[in-house]
Formats: sequence, structure tokens, C-alpha cells
Amino acid sequence: MEIVVKKPLLAVAAILLALTGLYPAHSETREQWIEIGARVHGAFGAFIPVGIRIGLDAKERLKADARGLSVTFYNGEKPPCPCVADGVMIATQASPGQGTLLISPEKAPPGMMAVVIIRNRKTGEGLKYTISDEWLPKILGWNKSGPADRFDAAMAAEGLFKSEPAP
Repeated sequence: MEIVVKKPLLAVAAILLALTGLYPAHSETREQWIEIGARVHGAFGAFIPVGIRIGLDAKERLKADARGLSVTFYNGEKPPCPCVADGVMIATQASPGQGTLLISPEKAPPGMMAVVIIRNRKTGEGLKYTISDEWLPKILGWNKSGPADRFDAAMAAEGLFKSEPAP
């Protein structure tokens, strides 16, 4: 018995898969980022969307495939933990288990809340992201609002980070 599948049926199947989230090439919504961030980090504090924004920026600019980026994170002296790194990890799909996410024992330079080096694993091209300590009180202030507002604030904040080609 021969099964014939017509092209319109394949198109409908692809659309349904994309709408249900089972198709691998889709973008997460704000609510999905919040859910993923809370699940991975334990809560969706204001530092998580900062990392998501950096990771998404790097993924787009470095034109990387899923799991195609490596990340080295340098925490500043002031933040209590490298929470931003969890957001970067979520957005880039880099992870310590894959050996593609490293939290450096070295600290970020004075005056920096964090420095993140992200490289395309295939091309070697990289970007260096820096977040100034000046942002720390602003980001902590976002925690007074709900998760959706934290996400929106991080995505809209002008000058949140600087990026330049990685050395």
C-alpha cells in the first residue's frame, strides 16, 4: 500500500507543529522566557532577562545555530551571584555540561557588573558584552515589579550593555 502526502498537507502540518511549540525553529514568547527562566534559575528575577537579551543579541549577530555558541562569564565584585549567566545560558543554549558555558574564577574589571564573551563555535567570531555597575541599582529596582514588567524593562533599556568584537 502506498501513502501519498500532498504538499498542502505538509504545509498545514508544519504550521501546526510551529503553533504547538514542537517545531524546533520558533521564537519564545515573553511568557515562555519567563517560564523557562523561572524553571532553570528557580525564580525570574531582574537579572535573568538581562542575560536573555544579551544571549539573543549574540545569537543573532553571530549567526549561530542552536548550541553553536560558547560563553565565558566574568562576574563583577558587587552582584551576589552570576544570575545574568543563567539568562545567557537559556538564550544561547550554552551549558556547563556541554563545556560551552564557563563562569570564570576571575572577576570583571572594576566598575563592571559583568563581562560576557560569546563566540560562534564554528567561525570563532566573538562579541564582548559589558554591563556597568551603574546599572545595578536600576536592575535591582525592576525586582519591585512583576516578571513581565522585568522582562519588558530589560528588553527596552537603552544602553543596558555595550558590545564590541571580542579580542
